[in-house]
Amino acid sequence: MLNLYPTKNRTCEGVSRRSFLQIGTLGGLGLSLPTLFAAQAQARTSPKADVNCIVIWTQGGTSHHDTFDPKPEAPISVKGEFGVIDTAVPGVQFTEIVPRMAAELGRFGLLRSWNPMNGSHGVADQYALSGRKFNPGVHYPTMGSVVAQQFGFKTALPPYVQLGNALDDRFGGGKPGILGLEHAPFTLASDPNAANFVVRDITPPNGMSNDRVDRRKRMFQTVDGLQRPNSVQPTAFEALDEHYQTAFNMITAQETRTAFQIDREDPRTRDAYGRNRFGQSCLMARRLIEAGVRYVTLTDGGWDTHTNNFKALKDNLIPKVDQALPQLVRDLEQRGMLENTLVVWLTDFGRTPKINSASGRDHWASSGFAIMAGAGIPGGSVIGATDAEGGAPIRNQYLSEDITATIYHKLGLPDDLHVNAPDGRPIKLNDGRLIREWV
Repeated sequence: MLNLYPTKNRTCEGVSRRSFLQIGTLGGLGLSLPTLFAAQAQARTSPKADVNCIVIWTQGGTSHHDTFDPKPEAPISVKGEFGVIDTAVPGVQFTEIVPRMAAELGRFGLLRSWNPMNGSHGVADQYALSGRKFNPGVHYPTMGSVVAQQFGFKTALPPYVQLGNALDDRFGGGKPGILGLEHAPFTLASDPNAANFVVRDITPPNGMSNDRVDRRKRMFQTVDGLQRPNSVQPTAFEALDEHYQTAFNMITAQETRTAFQIDREDPRTRDAYGRNRFGQSCLMARRLIEAGVRYVTLTDGGWDTHTNNFKALKDNLIPKVDQALPQLVRDLEQRGMLENTLVVWLTDFGRTPKINSASGRDHWASSGFAIMAGAGIPGGSVIGATDAEGGAPIRNQYLSEDITATIYHKLGLPDDLHVNAPDGRPIKLNDGRLIREWV
């Protein structure tokens, strides 16, 4: 229910707080919009980022053996069921189930020598998406929250948006941690491919037009004018009003209305991305970046392939990514957006060199892959190598903190980034080394 009528809730300090803006439960934000904008205002004096970021998170652990680091000379118990194909880069081969990624390798960079140093779900979401190992005493923020805190709003849309809920937050993965809930993502849980797709929290209920919202806003202003002279703390009221106004602006802004209207895209564009949740989420990520969002995390689940690894990858998981991810990069390039948009593919960890008895691969903490494109990443760059079984890096090893350091560097954040914890302690957020081949 959209409720714009003010109600008084007097605090122990005498301030009469008014609750007039309510769309659903604001669960997409995890807090009220006015509270979000009140805290976000603290970041408005920060420098403005020139580079945006889209992170694709395939939750569960995508197999590097069966995608981008095949071992065709290894025993069948290691190399698995898939054959290999040549890529756009001479001498580099992928498996046969990623033909489009192979053809488009000239547009992105591949890191084959990532060492996750972790084989546990939950911890992976926290570590890989923050670049700091789990510490129960310091809740390190995810990269999107850092971007939101450091750069703030570009338009009426939140600076950090998460698409989907395929992210394990038991150890703080995807969370703002010490930065506070005001820097949490706006989470869009609904499926952009659904015929009845709507965005919770910013879509008025059925039957309520934007004109009706505006009428209620004017009514509130009239009632507010009568109530204000009795306010004990008019300065506090002024500050509160500013953030309510910002919340109104987000809901009624043109960029908000249009960013989520994916049905207005050319049907041929939608087809090119793939008419499935992952494909349309990639398209939605592009639209959000166009509308002023700084950082988008796109989550996709089901990659924990302990059983039927080969069938799951070939028939379900890989085809949608092999279609949509190259299309996203190509689309950004054609629109002149790739130079200032970094696209990243991350996952929990790699999977075991040896295939298990259920035709699956288990968690592997010593090797995996990462992919980046745009923002100056050299297309066709393939960094590092693993041993003959894909079990460990043997050249140019990089860790999760190094990937994070490189992302921050590309986004214009300091290489020795620090923030203050709620108790005033300086906390270092960036403790990795840059992937030199990419910067």
